[in-house]
Amino acid sequence: MFDVNEIRKDFPILSQLIHDKPLVYLDNAATTQKPKSVVKMMEEYLFKHNANVHRGIHYLSEKSTEAYEDARVKVAKFFNAPKPEEIIFTSGTTESVNLVAHSWGRKYLKKGDAIILSEMEHHSNLVPWQLLSKEVGVELKFTGLNEDSSLNMNRFKELVGEKNTKLVAISYASNVLGNVNPAGEIVEIAHSAGVPVLFDGAQAAPHFKVDLTEIDCDFFVCSAHKMLGPTGVGILYGKSEHLEEMNPFLGGGEMILEVGLHESTYKEPPMRFEAGTPNYIQAIGYGAALDYLDKIGMDAVHEHEVKLCEYAVSEIAKVGGVEVYGPKTNRSGIISFNLDGTHPHDVAQLLDGEGVAVRAGHHCAQPLMKWLNVSSTSRISFYIYNTEEEIDTFIAALQKIKKIFN
Repeated sequence: MFDVNEIRKDFPILSQLIHDKPLVYLDNAATTQKPKSVVKMMEEYLFKHNANVHRGIHYLSEKSTEAYEDARVKVAKFFNAPKPEEIIFTSGTTESVNLVAHSWGRKYLKKGDAIILSEMEHHSNLVPWQLLSKEVGVELKFTGLNEDSSLNMNRFKELVGEKNTKLVAISYASNVLGNVNPAGEIVEIAHSAGVPVLFDGAQAAPHFKVDLTEIDCDFFVCSAHKMLGPTGVGILYGKSEHLEEMNPFLGGGEMILEVGLHESTYKEPPMRFEAGTPNYIQAIGYGAALDYLDKIGMDAVHEHEVKLCEYAVSEIAKVGGVEVYGPKTNRSGIISFNLDGTHPHDVAQLLDGEGVAVRAGHHCAQPLMKWLNVSSTSRISFYIYNTEEEIDTFIAALQKIKKIFN
């Protein structure tokens, strides 16, 4: 049974005062807080079992290697990936997208080919493709948004149907609007034209069940720190048929099979793409975070966030003079808004004075800000430990700010 009060006991950071006010943490899309079990697991490995992975034959190294590979199995199971070998540990979403752009894009794409993106992309799923475009001559095409900010699927179909389309790289869920895009439909349309699909799952993986076997995408990327895990680790999922044909991204460490002075050969995936010493302690911590989420159940996580979102949207409407961006339904736990006549940075700063932590700015999605015709927004984002009482505190603070600027 989902008991938010019991869950909050696992997050000591939530019990502190900020500016003499109880902390209300609503910046979860940037990063989530960490439960005691994740910190304890990492501490245990640092204090008792620390040794480099895949290198030593002594007890500690074997213990670390076992835990690191166990974390890979947990990730595969959590996302229902067909094989653990299809999970590559990276530093996070950004590195994962860069890996695909470098190792798949530079091998298979040529001048005149096209990649389909959308106008709601986070910079991490935009800049790597721009770099590829400059270097190789690949064309970037963009699916626009409908008036209700949903993805324009008619335009998407048209773009995928064009002969030079070679890849779709698109957000599963927007980090600004909270949109949850129709993953299954996107894959079906793209695959019917023989086009592979990469999903940026940074804002999807933390908030609802992602079943990689069911949606059948070719690549999927996300970060651990947005789903209770540590910073510095994330994953790239890739179908074996792609990973086995891709060249290495970085060189060195345990990714090699044999090295000569002028030539080297490389191991099979996932090792081929994990050069150097991996963030194994962080990966082990990620495994503990997934254990925690598994125990709650992702359906329960999603249900809790939907309730919080619906409550927050209805209470914000009562404040008046607040524009909320994004769809009215089918959104993840993210709400971006602007208060009339007030800069988002002022809103965020004044909310901080009330102990409420939110994000303000362009949210690393500047093209989407242009589409919204704003320079920036304020953003609240929820997770498993947030409550309706915290939303009430946020609303009271927002009303106070409105009075100040009126």
